[in-house]
Amino acid sequence: MPFLFTIITLALTIGAVVDIVRREDSQVRFLPRLVWLIVLILLPLLGALLWFGLGRDYGDAGITIPRLRRAPRTAPSTGTAAPPAPPRDTRTTEQQIADLDREIEEWRLREEIEKRKRDAGESGEEGL
Repeated sequence: MPFLFTIITLALTIGAVVDIVRREDSQVRFLPRLVWLIVLILLPLLGALLWFGLGRDYGDAGITIPRLRRAPRTAPSTGTAAPPAPPRDTRTTEQQIADLDREIEEWRLREEIEKRKRDAGESGEEGL
């Protein structure tokens, strides 16, 4: 069992050293990279856990799988693109009400025309 613990500690330490060396300075939090390397050498397991928990900046994407390539960053992203704003009605409330009244009147007149057509059609068929 101690052999397994040693292997895990060694793997975490090597992984953390490689990760620290490959990181840019803007992706390292709280301490400079050299200090993180010293902490990692002095406290291998604890240093690796601290590095992966606190020192490494994961960005907006969270933890990435190392085998997959990341898309190149062109500008810092603020998140997903905002959906387009709904069209804005610039009419006043009174204008909107007047437009709705005209629309209601138009529908009423159309129904009346349809009713008259039906009535004229029924009375025209009786005379034949």
